Amino acid sequence: MARTKLQDHFQRPISPTGISKVEMGSEKIVIYLTDGRVIHTPLSWFPILHSAGPELRMKYRISPRGIHWDFLDEDIPIETFLDDYR
Repeated sequence: MARTKLQDHFQRPISPTGISKVEMGSEKIVIYLTDGRVIHTPLSWFPILHSAGPELRMKYRISPRGIHWDFLDEDIPIETFLDDYR
């Protein structure tokens, strides 16, 4: 019987993971990653965004490092959505 390694059962993307799309809800942020994953994160994890109005939350830009809100002076790196920061 041939032995297999865990890495033989899946293949990771070659290029770094980035954010392709963001959806802002009243209670959560939904992040669509370039590798196909979709991550739902409670808005309550981000007090500045949670206390901002919906119109300010929608004024973001996606950068290679994460998401930035100019008007709120808020940056959330992509690692925040991939790791357990609590």
